[in-house]
Amino acid sequence: MIYRSWMRNQGFGAEVFDGRPVIGIATSASELAPCNAHLHRVAEAVKRGVWQAGGFPLEFPTMATGETLMRPTAMLYRNLMAMEVEELIRANPLDGVVLLSGCDKTTPAMLMAAASVDVPAVMVTGGPMLNGKYRGTDVGSGTHVWKFEEELKAGRMTQEECFFAEGCMARSNGHCMTMGTASTMACMAEALGMQLPGSATWPAVDARRFETAQAAGQRVVTMVEEALRPSKILTREAFENAIRVNAAIGGSTNAIIHLLAIAGRVGVKLELDDFDALARQVPTLLDLMPSGRFLMEDFCYAGGLPVVMRQLVEAGLLHPEPVTVTGKNVADNVTGAECWNTEVITPTAEPFQPAGTGTAVLRGNLCPGGAVLKQSAASPELLTHKGKALVFDSAEDYHAVCDDPELPVDASTILVIRGAGPKGYPGMPEVSNVPLPTKMLKAGITDMVRICDGRMSGTGYGTVVLHVTPESAVGGPLALVHTGDEITLDVPGRSLTLHVDDAELERRRAAWTPSESPYTSGYTWLYTHHVLQADEGADFDFLRGSRGHAVPRDSH
Repeated sequence: MIYRSWMRNQGFGAEVFDGRPVIGIATSASELAPCNAHLHRVAEAVKRGVWQAGGFPLEFPTMATGETLMRPTAMLYRNLMAMEVEELIRANPLDGVVLLSGCDKTTPAMLMAAASVDVPAVMVTGGPMLNGKYRGTDVGSGTHVWKFEEELKAGRMTQEECFFAEGCMARSNGHCMTMGTASTMACMAEALGMQLPGSATWPAVDARRFETAQAAGQRVVTMVEEALRPSKILTREAFENAIRVNAAIGGSTNAIIHLLAIAGRVGVKLELDDFDALARQVPTLLDLMPSGRFLMEDFCYAGGLPVVMRQLVEAGLLHPEPVTVTGKNVADNVTGAECWNTEVITPTAEPFQPAGTGTAVLRGNLCPGGAVLKQSAASPELLTHKGKALVFDSAEDYHAVCDDPELPVDASTILVIRGAGPKGYPGMPEVSNVPLPTKMLKAGITDMVRICDGRMSGTGYGTVVLHVTPESAVGGPLALVHTGDEITLDVPGRSLTLHVDDAELERRRAAWTPSESPYTSGYTWLYTHHVLQADEGADFDFLRGSRGHAVPRDSH
């Protein structure tokens, strides 16, 4: 009686307490996270569906890890959000949950939480923005920020033109409409089977975004009756499918870290090398920015992710049998998918980029734990390159001098940025694709090899070696590189080599001392003491594995 009476202060009638499924709607809506600001409207659509299916919907807020404003980086707070959502689901009397996310880290955080608590769950991402428009051309959020910055630094664009252009990129609710991390993770949720087919790509302001949210509300009630939990969906085969879909869409390298973290929550054995091995056979089918020309709105109207997945199933590149939130398997979900624009979604027989051009996993004495490079966004002529290192202990150190006309750099120089890993920054920010030195931009150079233990925005591009593991802050070899050392990048050979002999490296290691951490309390202290390296998903060591949905002790 006491619990019912409190709930009735919201105006719920007695009939809703008749034993029907209680469905939580976890929403990361926040005006501090522009990509998520519209999710309250999406939640209303979900509620309609839950009511229609005979459930009792209850919306609750979660934190929003918006990449746009959070400092030092939203990635620092992904694990905190995952903890919060997991405990909110477990602590409340919920039979199922619909997860509403938008920006980069909110989607993986919610999937990590759902995997750990293991109640029936459906993901509903908020959808991409409408295509940006500038002077009669399409511009992509994120991607064109970097391009306009280069044009400004090279003197080919004025500050006034930049001010005008910034209002042309983000012209509706939604997340980045390039194939950045937000779009990638929406597609990953669908590829894993945790989101309804076709729902990853509907623009945030399209009426069908709300239709699919309503359908998710209906479906989750039935999933409760079926006891269809994430542990039945998030299998090894589902993760293999997601990896191959990521290769086919030219997805963000950040998907690697997030998929590793989600897999760790359900006990699925997934390793960094799987991303290279599984992607090698997969051609890039999407001609989307940052690798290509088009944007998410075009992808949606061309048929969306089901078209890509159908082509991969027919090519024998996806497991057809994993169950999804629909209750059907992958093959059944995409059987009727049709492509309406073969320029945007190319056929497997004539792909946008051939097989083997997806994300490469590198090994070598500079990255014994691995490193990654997005080939589809790199310059082909730099995929095999030898040059001398110019080393910076932080991205900030580089930015302080990158405009110096006397900077000792030429086209062959390899820029090494360290101190950007999970522990070192902290949080592993998206700073690896630093802009080229101004003197090189003015000379017409458009790309240089960059090596970093941090991440790169999925909207970014360039020949950038990312996620170097172990990171420099824990004494990885990147901490031992000196300016002038020769480094060879050999992407076809999947190697990254520092040309310094072992004896010299040992001498340098003996002289190296870690920086003293300034964090002695609070969340950042917890993060730096318990975060895993990039090759394990940068999750907390104490959060791996599923803890189930039963509360440890029911005091009532």
